[in-house]
Amino acid sequence: MYKLNQKVIKKTELKLNGIISFILLVLVISSCSSDETLTGEEQQDYSEVIRSAEIDKVDGIMDDIAIKVFETQQESEETRTLPIYDLPACITTTVIIQQNNRQITIDFGKDGCLVRGNILKGKIILSYSRNTDAQTVFITKSLEDFYFNNMNIQGGKTILKEASNENGHPQFTKTLDVTVIWPNGIQASRSGEKVREWIEGHGSGVWSDNVFGVTGFWTTTFVNGNTHSYKVQIPLRREVFCLYIVKGSIDVERTNFSGVFNYGEGECDNMATFTFANGTVIDILLN
Repeated sequence: MYKLNQKVIKKTELKLNGIISFILLVLVISSCSSDETLTGEEQQDYSEVIRSAEIDKVDGIMDDIAIKVFETQQESEETRTLPIYDLPACITTTVIIQQNNRQITIDFGKDGCLVRGNILKGKIILSYSRNTDAQTVFITKSLEDFYFNNMNIQGGKTILKEASNENGHPQFTKTLDVTVIWPNGIQASRSGEKVREWIEGHGSGVWSDNVFGVTGFWTTTFVNGNTHSYKVQIPLRREVFCLYIVKGSIDVERTNFSGVFNYGEGECDNMATFTFANGTVIDILLN
């Protein structure tokens, strides 16, 4: 169980006028004075920022699993041993090897599989060509009937894996093109680029001690036409043992709206803040 730090509850509770009924985050408290409230437009923008953070969580956990399986398969072929993926028993992993081509299917089943407190359904498929002399591997990641806690995730991404970047660390650069559909019909599409630098734990043989630094930029477009642009301001720290990003911040931009989403300073908790351009700061309880 992860330790969740508690923050002092502020005096003013933000009432999100109808949005709160479908926001999965249970409670948001304002850090403003008692006579300060968000405008209707800010409430709409804020709820979309929350949903974008939820996509970040989904994306992070899916990447954890994909990278773990890929690295395990690579190591097993280099050492000529059977791969031990160390995944929940409800996950089936199938590898098809044809000359230098590889296809790995990670199957969570139609009924779903409990993975780190989340129910995953469907398949993640990794396809790539293996060249033992190359310092890079190009991976195509696709999804088949995939659900994350009843959110339907469609599309896929391409991943360029570098054996060693300028800092001497393995690095994964991925191009995003996914659509997320929530059970209530809200829909958002995301495109952009994320860079995952493996900054700690590589080669230790223990997956839980791995740490990634994440940078990049992306755009999230909602079905109502609202488009938010995101750029990592302070590199995000992704510690595999924790469900949440533990550190870093992201700049958020939209027409007539901007702010900074901050994950904190390194604690493994579900707390974050969002600061509007006008100085309004709100505490966020991540789902």
